[in-house]
Parts: sequence; structure tokens; C-alpha cells
Amino acid sequence: MKAIQPAQLDDWLLQAASETPAGRLPVVLDVREPWELQTASVKAEGFELRHIPMRSVPERLAELDRDQPIACLCHHGMRSAQVANFLMNQGFTNIVNIHGGIHAWSQERDPAVPVY
Repeated sequence: MKAIQPAQLDDWLLQAASETPAGRLPVVLDVREPWELQTASVKAEGFELRHIPMRSVPERLAELDRDQPIACLCHHGMRSAQVANFLMNQGFTNIVNIHGGIHAWSQERDPAVPVY
């Protein structure tokens, strides 16, 4: 499974945009719990932000498009890595994990995102 740092997201988005179906954006899939989203969230800039808590991904798999590049995000990168592996095992091919999660996002991309 490929992993990127939050600071590398812009480069990944550029590459992923060329592989995304016309009229669609790459997806950042936030797999954190709803209370975590209320605590800290990212702004969707150049990507579609989707929220499916990790435990709900298997039952909501049909909501994800296998043709869209997906970058998985959680708090520190462990849950998102598990989801990324699960998606790859389900036949998704353009999947990356955002290593360090939203915690690293705050440090590398947007210091306005609270650390918790």
C-alpha cells in the first residue's frame, strides 16, 4: 500500500486528477468517528471529502467508486491504513494512506486544524 504525507497531497492530487473520471475529483476518505470530525476537520480543496467511519466501510462500500483515486485519512494513520488495505483487497486499485493522519495534516498543511 502506498502512503503519502499530508505535505505530499497536492502532488498526489495532480497525479490522481489525470486518473479520475471526467467531471469528478479524487476523494479524501475520512474514516474517523463523527465526534472526531466535530473536533477537527479538513477543508475540501481540490478533492471530494467523504466521511465513512472505519467500522461502516464494509457495509457502505457501494458508496465508493472503484475508478476514483482515494486517499484515506484518520487521526494518526493507523485506521486509514487498515481501510486502505481493505479497499485494495476489495479490488480498488488507486488507494493511498495519508500517513500521520489529521494530526500531521495540522502540522504540515493547515495549522488552523486543531490537534487532539
